[in-house]
Amino acid sequence: MHYIVLGAGPAGVTACENIRELDATGRITLVTGEAEPPYARMAIPYLLVEAIDEQGTYLRKSINHYSDRQITLVSEHATQVDPEKKTITLSSGNSLNFDRLLIATGARPMKPPIPGIDLPGVHDCWTLADARAIVEHAKPDTPVVLIGAGFIGCIILEALVERHVKLTVVEKADRMVSRMMDDVASQLLKKWCESKGVRILTNSGVTAIESKNNALNVSMEHGEQLSAGLVITAMGVHSNVDFLQGSGIEIDQGIVVNRHLASNQPDIYAAGDVAQGRDFSTGSFTVQAIQPTSVEHGRIAAANMVNRELISHQGSLNMNILDTLGLISSSFGQWMGVSGGDHAVLLDEDRYRYLKLQFEGDYLIGASSLGHTQHIGVLRGLIRSRVPLGKWKARLIKDPTRLMEAYLGTVVNQW
Repeated sequence: MHYIVLGAGPAGVTACENIRELDATGRITLVTGEAEPPYARMAIPYLLVEAIDEQGTYLRKSINHYSDRQITLVSEHATQVDPEKKTITLSSGNSLNFDRLLIATGARPMKPPIPGIDLPGVHDCWTLADARAIVEHAKPDTPVVLIGAGFIGCIILEALVERHVKLTVVEKADRMVSRMMDDVASQLLKKWCESKGVRILTNSGVTAIESKNNALNVSMEHGEQLSAGLVITAMGVHSNVDFLQGSGIEIDQGIVVNRHLASNQPDIYAAGDVAQGRDFSTGSFTVQAIQPTSVEHGRIAAANMVNRELISHQGSLNMNILDTLGLISSSFGQWMGVSGGDHAVLLDEDRYRYLKLQFEGDYLIGASSLGHTQHIGVLRGLIRSRVPLGKWKARLIKDPTRLMEAYLGTVVNQW
């Protein structure tokens, strides 16, 4: 039995390890897509501030981790998949035959159609190669323009501030981190960043980037010109599925999978940022580009590849936890609420604290918070457990901080 896994992120590495635990003799090939050992993209900001070295980004620290498990690494990327012949074509032109295939090729940064976006000095922050270029150019007092203030943008923002650059953040949307924060939380986050010396421009788009006098000139929609020694783009990602065109594998936002993470083609599965998996809260199938989902997908897909679809994926809970210059924010489940639902709010603007709970009927279905670090795990547990709150709903609406009591009075009591 030959298992091939495309993509060496958390989903792919987890899948290989779990396949080996379940099948001691099967052949496993991990097609990494890069010359680097498998690494965590989420560790790159720590590399930028020199809290770790490049080896510190590696998903597994032992140099023999993969060979010890008889996992063969191939430092190429796939250019084509033929489900009928069960072959993978690699960037070298060579091909591999598979019995079972997992596509875990992740996502890649979006390239907005901005003139000058490919100029030297304009970088994503997605690969180790990107990180090396940023470290080279993001010196103290260097004017840097960061395009994008979403989740990834805010992680990069913190690393750049710690490098003591002169940072301007440009966001086309009307607020920062719009996919995990409402207006209230976002405005508090913006105010917090500005208090740390970061200029934040929301409702602002970039129309062009030009190279002038050994610097980059960034033209804004409202007419302002920003001069920069470095421009970094963080404008979202999309699933790596282009190489699957013409394969017959069904693609929507990502690869369409069933409850077993199997595609519409026999013996081909998908996991992580490339898979349109089940959302726990809504039951719909969407791409959730977060690391916990990738790890969960990798584990379940591996089990089903070896044991022929014995495990159903119950759905991943949408969740984000972000540390922006020391201010912790989080969102879980349906943090934006649902039509006809109830909510509870706790706000202390002076202390940058905000907590909003969302209810549907007798259930807690989502939450968002800023500046709260206690009982975050309890918050997630209350949503994930789907236990009726009973009298605790009214108590939480009156005082949202009573999360631990509500958890003990509902989730723990059911056992």
